[in-house]
Amino acid sequence: MNNMTYFDELREITKKIPESIVDFNIPRDRTSPPTQASSNFITNKEQGDWAEDLIFRAINATSKNCVAVRYGKSDDLVAGEEGFDEFYRTFQDELDTIGKRPDLLIFRKTDFDTSLGYDLSKINHSSITDYVKKAIAGLEIRSSAFLIDKYENEMQNRTRDHLEAALKIKDRIINEFSHLLDHPGKKAYLELLKSLNRDTIYAISFRRPSWNSTEKLQELTLLFKDLKDHISKSHKRDYLSITPKVEDIKVVYKWAETFNIPHYYFQVFFDKSYGISFKNILALLTDPEKEGKHYEISKDIKNQNKTTIKINTRNTNQVAYKVLEPEHNSVRREMGRGRLLFYVTFKGGTAYLDIDNLRILLGIGENEF
Repeated sequence: MNNMTYFDELREITKKIPESIVDFNIPRDRTSPPTQASSNFITNKEQGDWAEDLIFRAINATSKNCVAVRYGKSDDLVAGEEGFDEFYRTFQDELDTIGKRPDLLIFRKTDFDTSLGYDLSKINHSSITDYVKKAIAGLEIRSSAFLIDKYENEMQNRTRDHLEAALKIKDRIINEFSHLLDHPGKKAYLELLKSLNRDTIYAISFRRPSWNSTEKLQELTLLFKDLKDHISKSHKRDYLSITPKVEDIKVVYKWAETFNIPHYYFQVFFDKSYGISFKNILALLTDPEKEGKHYEISKDIKNQNKTTIKINTRNTNQVAYKVLEPEHNSVRREMGRGRLLFYVTFKGGTAYLDIDNLRILLGIGENEF
């Protein structure tokens, strides 16, 4: 009989995660508060707040037996405003104490405390610990400024076009230039070309030659340059992803240790939404065979160059099959010393939940949601 708790299962998985990705044996790095916010940062924050509100409203409008409650630590203050440094310090203290609060908690309606209402985000964690432990799920909501259907369609077409172009160049080189490659110093290129097909193109890489002694060799050199360009472009990631930050892994794990409640990541696009369990994210990190196709780990330039796990949405659960876009407005915000920031806010929109997929992801029965 298996008496392992949810957190016990997580702990067993973490033992198999390479320390080069996340070392659970050393304390997390406590970060210093940023000194000033940018317009782009605030727009991204507004977009994230909208995505959270979208899922919050969708669950509460759709579910018969569950309630979504705001829980994640948040504040309208941004770096550079009075009071932000104190907010940031207390946030760091809480990360060390209970871990990172998920944005939303899901309660059964029978456990919902109407006196506390739908927003726990500003209530001290110590006064709601027992209540939080009644939740059946914690949701971390991420946002992405893409229409995933259009992106995937265009990227798959792009990959197909570069693949076709590479194969045409391969055939031309073999048909017209084989005699130039049939020499000891060049024969390796001929063998490489013969091995190139639709299945192997994703694993092929080579150093481009620079032959210039005859016009034909110069022409061949340019063909190899074009071939390398097309192969390189066909290698590029053609999927959108759910994007947990590596630095958050330890603090999400800490929250799971504190409350023993299943945790999930939702990624909201402007036309659909996808989800994956934190448990499955950790399991992916133990399986290097899936790196490249199911996920990749890279520094995200759009996210302050932080190391991010990018999980292919095709291997996750679609939790909203349709999203109606929100209204958006420009806002002027005056900071210290007369510095002005202009950013975009988002309001409204609707997410249509895929109830069956959502239930499967959360592991709850047909009549429980």
